[in-house]
Amino acid sequence: MSVLDRFRLTGRRLFITGGSRGLGREMALAIADAGADVALTGRDPASLERTAADIRALGRQAWTIQADMGDPGICETACGRALAAHGPFDILINNVGGRRDPAPIRDMGVARWRELMDLNLTSTFICTKVIGGAMVGRGGGRIINIASINAQVAGRNIGGRHYEAAKAAVVQLTRATAADWAPYGVTANAICPGVFMTEPNQRWARERPEVIEGIAERTPMGITGAPEDIGPLAVYLASDASRFMTGAVLVIDGGYTLW
Repeated sequence: MSVLDRFRLTGRRLFITGGSRGLGREMALAIADAGADVALTGRDPASLERTAADIRALGRQAWTIQADMGDPGICETACGRALAAHGPFDILINNVGGRRDPAPIRDMGVARWRELMDLNLTSTFICTKVIGGAMVGRGGGRIINIASINAQVAGRNIGGRHYEAAKAAVVQLTRATAADWAPYGVTANAICPGVFMTEPNQRWARERPEVIEGIAERTPMGITGAPEDIGPLAVYLASDASRFMTGAVLVIDGGYTLW
């Protein structure tokens, strides 16, 4: 058997949140290209359908679930319905999230804080509980949580510290889940991306160019990431190639956190 065969995902199914755009889209396409069928959630029907069409063009099945996964009730309902209609799932990627509100700590209200924590953390818990819990019952699966380098270092010249708090919690939730579910054949690993030029960061580059330029200048490689750079890492973590890896936190940031 070729070593490349261990990266194949033929016959497997992925459930990914926030899979219609940005890093979620790139991971969904990469995993579909490796052979898996995909159920993806998102808020925008048009981008969901575009990504689903691209997955189908690869010869895979794709199912779209329009849902705001930042709402805990909607998130739990969407997971349950997807599991019943399109499961069982072999791979879960908890990708949905974002800073969204750059308000400094002193200006952020409690209700807004809770709303954004639900988006970045509670959604990960719920999907892990529902989709990942079904993997435990079946005796195996892969969970990939998308955290951030801001789980390790604070972003410079930016507010919205709910994001750092939530992503740090996602990392520790990943480790705890890995410890609990390793005996059942379920692995849980986290990816901590640096700055990738997704749509929100392209907007930041227009509105606050000094932020993005400053990050690139402080990155040893001198560049920001392209969204497609994350796909191969997701395939690795989803595949048998990573069968002995669990509880890991993998940084992909061009070296930004080295300094």
